[in-house]
Amino acid sequence: MGIDCAKFQQKEVIIKRLTRKINEASNVSEKAVLANQLLQEVEVLLTCEDYDSEDVYCDNCHIIANLRKKTASLILKAKEIKDKED
Repeated sequence: MGIDCAKFQQKEVIIKRLTRKINEASNVSEKAVLANQLLQEVEVLLTCEDYDSEDVYCDNCHIIANLRKKTASLILKAKEIKDKED
């Protein structure tokens, strides 16, 4: 069962593509560029003007979006650490 929301479905295609590219990227710098793009897409979901805290689809959307936001943030933190080491 998926999330019944046109905005989520549209962003999900983009987010999955970015996630695949992050996983395929060969270094943390490439991953960080993609992670920034991922954060922008996720932020659209987290700031959705149609959000309804009583709607299970909205709740699940925010849970998924927040997990992806944490993942992207971890990649950016790894780049920050690498840059300090270099």
